Amino acid sequence: MKKADTLTMMAVVKDKPETGFSYVEKSLNTTLKSDEVLVKVLTASFCGTDYHIYTYDDWAKQRLNLPLTVGHEFSGEVIKIGNAVNNVSIGDVVSAETHIICGTCEFCLRNEGHICENTEIIGVDTDGCFAGYIKMPAANCFVNDKSMNPLHLSVQEPLGNAVHTMAHFPIENKTVAIVGCGPIGLMGIDVSRAYKAKKIIAIEVNETRIALAKELGADVVINPREEDVISSVLRETDGRGVDVVGEFSGNKTAIEQCFKYVKAGGGVSLLGIPAEKITLDLSNDIVFKGVHVYGVVGRKIYETWYEVKRLIESGALNLDKIITHQMPLHDAEKAAEIMGSGHCGKIVLIPEDEAYGET
Repeated sequence: MKKADTLTMMAVVKDKPETGFSYVEKSLNTTLKSDEVLVKVLTASFCGTDYHIYTYDDWAKQRLNLPLTVGHEFSGEVIKIGNAVNNVSIGDVVSAETHIICGTCEFCLRNEGHICENTEIIGVDTDGCFAGYIKMPAANCFVNDKSMNPLHLSVQEPLGNAVHTMAHFPIENKTVAIVGCGPIGLMGIDVSRAYKAKKIIAIEVNETRIALAKELGADVVINPREEDVISSVLRETDGRGVDVVGEFSGNKTAIEQCFKYVKAGGGVSLLGIPAEKITLDLSNDIVFKGVHVYGVVGRKIYETWYEVKRLIESGALNLDKIITHQMPLHDAEKAAEIMGSGHCGKIVLIPEDEAYGET
């Protein structure tokens, strides 16, 4: 099974246009472009996007070209580098920005690579990290402190989403609402606490995640199935509303409601992606209230990564509470089912050491 510049590894692949993954043996050509590195994956975390791919929903049907190695959140050890690479070295433990940007479009040139018009996402547009090894552009790799928990290092990409969402508007000594306490929403609570928000109001229906939200420091948790969200938020804020909303749910009703309880002059950061059209009273809920609305795309490249690194290394976060499951990579389908149930925070997968070839 040995070939020059080739290794054989196990990988989680989406290869059929139906629900499910395949765990298969796959060859990887390890010949690198001058600006690439080869990374041995140490930990890889499961994302809601991976669940969409698992179920093969309408988004996946329209976006994916099968077969595809799944996964985009990981940490790993650099084992080979291209001849022009100078920002990482063999032996470094890295995490990676998952959006591969062109560097030449209008947005990249004005330092807004997070909205690059030619973005490709690993595990979506190109082969991903649910495998023993992955090739990455060196520019996308961030060197970690090797003493840090490798489970924490694999969740820096989604943590970056939470940081981008909650850091866009000033929240120190402010009242914030976290709408939707899935894994990234839970990170939004943790980040808001680290940024010294005065009061954190979480909005969630899932009992498992309600409990996690409270454990992470949410001062108030509102269950829309049991309470009227708008009146409850206004009651908690002396009738004025919250200063900042971090919207992580993508739920139509939740999005429409948050514009009713955001304070005049406040900010709404939107990360959740709705499947339905949203109806807003632009005049009364945005224009006349002077509300600021920000659409969150990935992470600011690379500003957000430096802030994520600072937060993790400072010990300001509670990632052990957010990471509720870890399991071997071959259990990716089990991870998908747990994710679909909602009875979890973040799930981290650990590849088995099953590479057979030589680099």
